[in-house]
Amino acid sequence: MKFRKKSITIEAIQWNGKNEIDIVKLANGDAGLEFCDDFMENNPTVQIETLEGTMTANVGDWIIKGIMGEIYPCKNDIFEKTYDNL
Repeated sequence: MKFRKKSITIEAIQWNGKNEIDIVKLANGDAGLEFCDDFMENNPTVQIETLEGTMTANVGDWIIKGIMGEIYPCKNDIFEKTYDNL
């Protein structure tokens, strides 16, 4: 059997390494976020607590707010294949 995702509208922000405030707003101040800045590697990340465990968003990844208010990261290439800009 084949299935197609139902058409839904989501909110998302692309992590640029500096937009912590926007991501916290998207998550409604969710305490399940941790911003990490590895100065040696120059790789700021966001650690996100999800139902599947802790997930990491790297610069360029999207932070998505799902239909139940859950927050999770998505790689840019997957995001571009899955979502259209409204």
